[in-house]
Amino acid sequence: MTRLGYFLILIGIGVTAEAQQTPVFSQYYFNELVINPAYAGSHVQLSATSMYRNQWVNMPGAPKTYLFSAHTSLLHDKIGVGMMINVDNIGSYSNKNLYLSYAYFLKYPKSTLSLGLQAGFDFIGADFSKLDLQNPGDLSFIPVNAFRPNIGTGLYYKRKNFFAGFSVPMLINNKVDYTDANAVAAQIQQARYYFLRAGGIFPINKMNTVQFNPSFMLRSQEGQALALDLNAAFVFYEVCSAGVSYRTVDAVITFVELKLSDKIHVAYSYDWTTSPLNTFSYGTHEFMINFRTRIRDIHKNLECPSFYGYK
Repeated sequence: MTRLGYFLILIGIGVTAEAQQTPVFSQYYFNELVINPAYAGSHVQLSATSMYRNQWVNMPGAPKTYLFSAHTSLLHDKIGVGMMINVDNIGSYSNKNLYLSYAYFLKYPKSTLSLGLQAGFDFIGADFSKLDLQNPGDLSFIPVNAFRPNIGTGLYYKRKNFFAGFSVPMLINNKVDYTDANAVAAQIQQARYYFLRAGGIFPINKMNTVQFNPSFMLRSQEGQALALDLNAAFVFYEVCSAGVSYRTVDAVITFVELKLSDKIHVAYSYDWTTSPLNTFSYGTHEFMINFRTRIRDIHKNLECPSFYGYK
């Protein structure tokens, strides 16, 4: 079911809506923490990222998502900690959440396996006053507000030029039951997601100035069909990357990322909608800015991976 489907169901009476607690970002490959808590601390140094996604432009009530995350390694790169704040608005529906993540690193001679956990809460709401109702005084459309805790887990494996991960960011299928003023039962239900990710980065020439970065993500929501992302990017001189992604039954995505300095990276992507929604929307815009820095005494004498590497 699409996110628009959640919204359309939610505004009905006496139905169940499956609220999407994990918004689908196209630029998750620049910030894996949005889908996997085991990614916390993988950059070694402090890494802070802000993302904004404006989905299905020109469609009233279409999703708009804001996210801020930060993570770092601690204890001389033995563990990682992180946090994520997300605000997701879809028409009258909103989901605001805060999650803290922890990762423990198992070090091997040429690789690292991270075991991750996260815990936090979702504030789920529906404000039907935002809808264009024929009868604004209709008591059926009363506001809905609910607080629900949740937990998640994940694995993240990396070695030089390769990574793989599996995660279940939200383990609890929370439900919000309510009764409107006309005694009609309704329900908002969160659905568990599963993510499987893998990819690599390989030199194209002997000077290693051009690299090829293929990857994929398999996403499964309980009760729904599998969704597959196929990503292909090229990295130029370790300062710029550009590529294309294909998301089954949804979109073709083009993206570009630029290294402004050793500490600051920016990215932009555009989703070309391939579903029937392309008749009503002008695609999806997504923006990202990432800031990285070492913290004195915490990251002293530690080797930090490049922005494009997995070492």
